[in-house]
Amino acid sequence: MLIRVADGRAPVLREVRAAAPLMADLAAPVPARGPWLTAALNVQPTRPLARVRPRAVVVERTPGGGPDGAALLALRRRGATTAVTLLGAEPGPLPEGRPPARLLARDPEVAAQLAEGLVDLLERLRGPWTLRLAGLPLGDPTLASLAAVMPDSQLSNSRSRRLVDELDTVADVRRTVDPAELERELPAVLARVPAPQQVFVRAAARLHAAIGQLELAVVPGRSAGQPTAVLLTLLDRGPAGTDRWPWWGSSEVGGLRRELGQPSVTLTASAGLVRLGRRSPLRSTGGAGTAVRGAAAG
Repeated sequence: MLIRVADGRAPVLREVRAAAPLMADLAAPVPARGPWLTAALNVQPTRPLARVRPRAVVVERTPGGGPDGAALLALRRRGATTAVTLLGAEPGPLPEGRPPARLLARDPEVAAQLAEGLVDLLERLRGPWTLRLAGLPLGDPTLASLAAVMPDSQLSNSRSRRLVDELDTVADVRRTVDPAELERELPAVLARVPAPQQVFVRAAARLHAAIGQLELAVVPGRSAGQPTAVLLTLLDRGPAGTDRWPWWGSSEVGGLRRELGQPSVTLTASAGLVRLGRRSPLRSTGGAGTAVRGAAAG
């Protein structure tokens, strides 16, 4: 297998697009697919010394045959420390209630190699670093491999509270998937979104509306342009029908509530000024047929 690292916005964007078939095969949720990740990349600064730098660890069984595994990451410098998280986790609000993130791996063998590539990337970073891979499903095989390779890492489970849409029980609701309608109502929606998240919500909403993956629900107010409730819902259309996932909403008349959702898992780890001090046992025991190139330094 080939393990490689893509560094920078344009190379990572190419990897996101190349991974689209893999995302579809693994039924990745909307926040772990190309449009959401593209929006996250588009709102990040593109300066050479930008604080956030995307990277992708990619596993290919056959060179040039498309990715069989991918970890799409964001690296942020915080003083002397590099914080490593999953791409798309930080620019704006994530839909809650189920695991929104994925480490893409076609099978356990690929997952083991993907963990190998992640450890290699961490070992090559300059200075201290922190790793936080959050919002992943229970039993994720790549996390299991990482935990075995990095005994100082920690796994924790949590349950978020999913947003439940009951607007139709309290008022007359206007629902639309028309991008033009979204554009007209977007200023009123963004006025309710926390200021640091507005740029991402605008970009992600427009992009998903353009491909038919976003529904806007509005409860009109007494004044034009001042709705009493708004709700953005992500739509994932598949052979089994449309999966509706309420994303972000605000209401002055009720109809939006939260309840416990599915559990998810988070892996955290850190290292100081001294290197990890160990090599991955995955490499030493399964190195045959594995090549690593494109390694990145912080």
